[in-house]
Amino acid sequence: MTSSLPSRLLGRVVSMSTVDRMNFSRVFQDCSALNAGKQAHARMILSGFIPTPYVTNCLIHMYIRCSDLVRAAAVFDVMPERDTVSWNAMIFGYAASGDMLTAESFFEMMPRRDVVSWNSMMSGYMKNGSFRDAVMTFARMRNVGVTCDSAGLAIVLKACSSTENVIVGVQIHALAVRMGFLHDVVAASALVDLYGKCKRLRLCHQLFHELQEKNWVSWSAVIAACVQNDDFVGGAELFKEMLRAGCEVSQSIYASVFRACAALSAVSLGSQFQGHSLKTNFGTDVIVGTATLDMYAKCDNLSAATKCFTHLPHRSLQSYNAIIVSCARNSRGLEAMQLFLNLRRTALKFDDITLSGAFRACAVIKGLSEGLQLHGLAVKSTFASDVCVTNAMLDMYGKCGALSQAQHVFDDMVRRDAVSWNSIIAAHEQNDFAEQTLILFVLMLRSAMEPDEFTYGSVLKACAGGQIGTEIHGRIIKAGMGFDSFVGSALVDMYSKCGKLEDAQKLHDRIEGETIMAWNAIISGFSTIKQSEDAQKLFSKMLEMGVKPDNFTYATVLDTCANLATGELGKQIHAQIIKQELQADAYIASTLVDMYSKCGDMHDSEILFEKAPKRDLVTWNAMICGYTHHGPAKMALEIFERMKIENVRPNQTTFISILRACAHMGLVDKGFHYFLSMSKEYNLEPQMEHYACMVDIMGRCGRVSEAYNFVNEMPFAADDVIWRTLLSVCKMHGNVEVAEMAV
Repeated sequence: MTSSLPSRLLGRVVSMSTVDRMNFSRVFQDCSALNAGKQAHARMILSGFIPTPYVTNCLIHMYIRCSDLVRAAAVFDVMPERDTVSWNAMIFGYAASGDMLTAESFFEMMPRRDVVSWNSMMSGYMKNGSFRDAVMTFARMRNVGVTCDSAGLAIVLKACSSTENVIVGVQIHALAVRMGFLHDVVAASALVDLYGKCKRLRLCHQLFHELQEKNWVSWSAVIAACVQNDDFVGGAELFKEMLRAGCEVSQSIYASVFRACAALSAVSLGSQFQGHSLKTNFGTDVIVGTATLDMYAKCDNLSAATKCFTHLPHRSLQSYNAIIVSCARNSRGLEAMQLFLNLRRTALKFDDITLSGAFRACAVIKGLSEGLQLHGLAVKSTFASDVCVTNAMLDMYGKCGALSQAQHVFDDMVRRDAVSWNSIIAAHEQNDFAEQTLILFVLMLRSAMEPDEFTYGSVLKACAGGQIGTEIHGRIIKAGMGFDSFVGSALVDMYSKCGKLEDAQKLHDRIEGETIMAWNAIISGFSTIKQSEDAQKLFSKMLEMGVKPDNFTYATVLDTCANLATGELGKQIHAQIIKQELQADAYIASTLVDMYSKCGDMHDSEILFEKAPKRDLVTWNAMICGYTHHGPAKMALEIFERMKIENVRPNQTTFISILRACAHMGLVDKGFHYFLSMSKEYNLEPQMEHYACMVDIMGRCGRVSEAYNFVNEMPFAADDVIWRTLLSVCKMHGNVEVAEMAV
């Protein structure tokens, strides 16, 4: 910043024979650059002018404004005559810089204190998070007989708001009434804010509507109060009322209304408010821009959120946090990690929200290596002991299958909350450690931590049924969660997987509102035990009740179509999926490929396979299995070779289909090649079914004796299926000798 204004004024000062003190005071008041201020100070000394306390106070204020407390203190120390303004300036400077100890020492040494002195101390405590000290200073001021002003009342009310201390706040309210401050817009707005933060929305509205004068501060307080107390519609309506009243809009008001839109998932209304912010020249404001992108992110409109982030001229840590968390929440883990790396290249630092979002991104991509590096970064920072960060870390290790690391983090936690317990319990359940999941649940109960719906959701998945599941159901009823939709759906799922479909059906019928989760659980339960027709009937009933299916529902019903080979119904479901624009979902795409292949429609299966946005192992296996059963079998082998080129790792199921395809084609040597590659290339130990396929391959080609020797050399005893397969090929080729040995 240039110092042209001080230089011009100094020219006037030096050229005058009689120096006017007003010129120097004006120079110091107008100066906001430290170098220019120092030059002005030097000129004053060289001119021989002896400053009055007023001019010296202006000089002190200039140094404080330029954040040079050392020079401000030096000027103060040599003042021959100090007034209250001088002391107040120093108190204000040290309090604003966070040095409350020095501010307190100046305050105690003051010969005379006025209301500004007290207000400066209270404001300093407020800014430094010492809310109790701010209230105590106000009480002390009252005890020594100093009359407070509206600014002091506003400060102490803000301290009460920050701690949600409504009892002291009510006493301050009574004092404001006695002193006639209720008509003061500053004090009244602080009262509105107090009652909003203390969950007294009715009183908040009453005070606001009694205000004779309303400015943007009072409007901001009442709109924020509505949003903080979950009256999101009320907040949006007040915003519209404010616009009709012709009041100017502020950053904080926009932040509140965008938060309301996010909570209501009202993306259309939020878009209108964004248009309004652009018209009022808030389009480039970093606070408003961050609130806008956060709104779009929470409304699951990630493209709009990304666009907002891209067009922000200046990005804050909060804007980075919002987009990183949004990407992670929408399963865009790689993008979230790239944004985190971009943040690290800037001058901005990260905080607990940043790290938590980055850990969630690692969980999404199952990036254990990246997660370990983040863990190291957290340890080096001050956030390693932050409970939110460690909870996200626990979730990441669980989803990456690193249970030992997850347990180590959990054991080292100084403070654990319900989320911590839920994370470690879910980590073991997700990795199929059912017994340890239940042990951790018992430990959680012994720690006096009360389980919530998420705890029971994980624990019920780990229940194999029988007595354990019933006991936990009883505990859920005692806890008053029996009719909770989330827990109820988990119970339906648990009983369904245990084959207790009658109990599952009764629970499903009792769940309030019969949510999509409950419908998915019961439909999936019938599908799992191959009662596909009943599952389809439940799906029809769900549609009749107006419940909208999701991707899991469609995938489950498509699976029933595959089980029953009802291709026509599958095509109808496919049409509904296209209408709902869910065909891009990787899970649904793989289920469609599987459904068409099992129905023998390899043409449509192949089309969907080629169009699949992401081919996972299930999709590849569906195509290989389809060609194996419906032909041509050589296509199964071609698809398998493509699968290897694209670095998709096969599993046990893949090789069963491949070996069966070799059997159909009579490829003994190729079959042996694939069989041996299981352990050599993929570290997969052949199971009984793979050995049965090899016996079938050799037997079909007339190599019955080799098949018999192969069975005898198996690492485990052959089961009935293998012996029946061998006897079948003996009958096919009339090999009585081997048949007798097999018997």
